Amino acid sequence: QVQLVESGGGLVQAGGSLRLSCAASGSIFSINGMGWHRQATGKQRELVATISSGGSTNYADSVKGRFTISRDNAKNTVYLQMNSLKPEDTAVYYCAAEIRTWRAGPRDVYWGQGTQVTVSS
Repeated sequence: QVQLVESGGGLVQAGGSLRLSCAASGSIFSINGMGWHRQATGKQRELVATISSGGSTNYADSVKGRFTISRDNAKNTVYLQMNSLKPEDTAVYYCAAEIRTWRAGPRDVYWGQGTQVTVSS
């Protein structure tokens, strides 16, 4: 089975930075897209950033210029560098990945368990 484990969340003051990591492990044949989503208390889960297998990136308007998504394919890991953090960035951040577990199998989306990011004023 496939597991995605996030790390790097925590408490930071507004204007500070955090770097989230998400490592995929298990029965992985290939990984296509990877991304980060977040869900604030009482709000819907929203897309934060995505990165394709070739390195193309996409960001939510609210984080453009502040967040950077990257990946290390050799480590099956996706990162989210978060700078100039704002209180409204407070949320549980989840990583996701499109993974094929065997050559002829489907490409399914797997999710991590989430990591809390809290930005204080």
